[in-house]
Amino acid sequence: MKHLSSILIALTLAVPAFAEVRFNRDIRPILSDNCFGCHGPDEKHNKAGLRLDIREGALANNDGVRAIVPNNVKASALIQRILATDAEDVMPPPETDKHLSNKQIDLIKQWVREGAFYEGHWSYQHPVKEDSPNIDHFIDRHLLEKGVFAQPAAEAHELLRRLHFDLSGLPPNSSEVTAFLAAHKDDADQAIVDRVKTLLASPQFGERMAAYWLDLVRYADSIGYHSDNPMRVALYREWVIKAFNSNQRFDEFTRWQLAGDLFPEPSDAQKIASGYNRLLQTTQEGGAQEKEYRAIYAADRVRNVSNVWLGGTLGCAQCHDHKYDPFTARDFYSMAAFFADIRERGVGQREGSIQLPSPAQAKQQQSLAKKIATLEKQAKSDDDAKKALGKAKRERDALNREVPTTLITVALEKPRTTRILNRGDWQDDDGEIVGPAVPSFLGKVETGDQRPSRLDLANWLVGPDNPTTARTFVNRLWKLFYGAGLSRNVDDLGSQGRWPTHPELLDWLAVEFIQSGWDVKHMVTLMVTAKAYARTSKTPQALRESDPANELLARQTRFRLDAEMVRDNALSLAGLLVDEVGGESVKPYQPAGYWQHLNFPQRSWKHDNGPKQYRRALYTHWQRSFLHPAMLAFDAPSREECTAERPRSNTPLQALVLLNDPTYVEASRAFAERILAEGGTDPASRIAWACHEVLSRPPSEEESQLLGNLFASQRERYDTDETAAAELLAVGQKESQPSSELAAYTAIARTLLNLHETITRP
Repeated sequence: MKHLSSILIALTLAVPAFAEVRFNRDIRPILSDNCFGCHGPDEKHNKAGLRLDIREGALANNDGVRAIVPNNVKASALIQRILATDAEDVMPPPETDKHLSNKQIDLIKQWVREGAFYEGHWSYQHPVKEDSPNIDHFIDRHLLEKGVFAQPAAEAHELLRRLHFDLSGLPPNSSEVTAFLAAHKDDADQAIVDRVKTLLASPQFGERMAAYWLDLVRYADSIGYHSDNPMRVALYREWVIKAFNSNQRFDEFTRWQLAGDLFPEPSDAQKIASGYNRLLQTTQEGGAQEKEYRAIYAADRVRNVSNVWLGGTLGCAQCHDHKYDPFTARDFYSMAAFFADIRERGVGQREGSIQLPSPAQAKQQQSLAKKIATLEKQAKSDDDAKKALGKAKRERDALNREVPTTLITVALEKPRTTRILNRGDWQDDDGEIVGPAVPSFLGKVETGDQRPSRLDLANWLVGPDNPTTARTFVNRLWKLFYGAGLSRNVDDLGSQGRWPTHPELLDWLAVEFIQSGWDVKHMVTLMVTAKAYARTSKTPQALRESDPANELLARQTRFRLDAEMVRDNALSLAGLLVDEVGGESVKPYQPAGYWQHLNFPQRSWKHDNGPKQYRRALYTHWQRSFLHPAMLAFDAPSREECTAERPRSNTPLQALVLLNDPTYVEASRAFAERILAEGGTDPASRIAWACHEVLSRPPSEEESQLLGNLFASQRERYDTDETAAAELLAVGQKESQPSSELAAYTAIARTLLNLHETITRP
């Protein structure tokens, strides 16, 4: 018996005890990272004629050699090669700098031993909805399986701040904090539900969601290439905000953007939405470059559509078949053919744009039109009427310059010919002609004898035959409210993506989204009213070590606010933020000379004054080649390409921005004025008020003492240096009465606005 026990122990040590191996979860990531580059879908560059991405290829008999023999590890050449010690035989080859760990090798051996079963890639399979009551059911079940306890709920003030930043991009004010704390004490669940309803109904919800969507569709106020001249598309941004606020169905939201111009008698809103097709980087060069840039534009549109709606990297197939996913070069150019009907903007042309006056502007235009018509009749015989007519034409032109203009899509009567470009070479005219089609492995668009249109593409993207759109969108929504997607690679759900931490939950959400009528606010509500959402982000040491990336969702995730929210938070606390929704882009303070290298023509940045200076950062002029430096410091993207996830850095430059950027210095002074006016009559009460206003909580004893000492030292400094106080309080456009007391409280405000807690979503 003792001898038998020893054998069993030895066997256990020799063969690691994994649960049943899943190809998609366990094996595909290993093969994709290490093998598919040479033995994947790209057959033109395939080595040794071996494909490991499909079972038929892996099991094929190649001159008596089979890479994989199911249930037989010793007979499988794949196992022999990954275990080889000779540099000429071992796989992956040493020169690739790839290496399989012992755990990965053991997983592959177990997979072969269990039959080497393949699965279609999970993201290309139609989602199936498990019969389950809610989100928490999936998460709690997974925690139970892992033997991990969920963390308790966050403190009420932290939860309120989380909800406000997630759903509006702005902090709660003190009255909202007080009301929520009281309601939460009586009935926590109902307080959360009520607050979510209020936030979803606010106009700020659309602005918050638009900021993320504009990253995806690479919205900017400049053309990008070469001169990077202005591009007027602000009405598209305004339409996106309105679409999220009105809870427009996501399938309709999709159709209008891709093909709003193709609807019968399209409305102004549909035309504006079609401006999506014009958001790419463009050039004002013509002539010999025209053919080259048409190829560039087509490729850009394919990359963006596939990333935004398919959650895939079809753009990788521009020069050859995709090395990891079943996208082919034919798929790439067939997708490009959908956009061959778009009339591009030429040099000096205004085609493809519309002007939409406000109600007041429209009324003024009508009045001027009547006046001009009358004067034209009188001017034939009346010199005074001629002078009045000239003035009225000039007035009309000035008014027309003020009316917002935006790019829209205009379709050509005859679409351009699309060819497969050999290795992506735009000068190659001999490639096969292809018509519009979706990736072949995902199905086809049926239009009979009619050429498929962009509207047909849009219908397919949100139709029952496409498994990717709903899953892609809800995965990104989850990232917004939980810090990371259920599949962590929110920009790529293909073979190079990550197996979802909770695959059944991701599918459940995708199907729920479709069944709800593509209701975005419904999905947001489900996610932020789940128990998992309300958990604290504080992490015990043991949980931090066992689950550092929070894949089990036993806690919430804490992360720094996006660039726009950092600015808006400061302006909101200062009482400076202008809450007007929509409108043209604005220019906040920016360092002198920052645009000195912006040529053709040379330009200089002239910051706005008045209310425009205090608009939300969403409306900041987005210059692709010279992104506003404060936005850049907090990791906002240039929007040259689709950005599904911004990086989050932590650099000293961010602290310098918060301390020295005129926006934050002025916000600090304005907040200091609030401290003096609303915070009480003595330093202790004012500091307590300021902390509660900024952090939604009272200060600790240590914090009160530190801030009290800071105030005393700064008051003493400015009492003896009136010039320094005046210089500090002169920053910005709103005047203040200089005083050492106000300057000292401005220092307190600058400190509070610079705190990690202030710029962090709890």
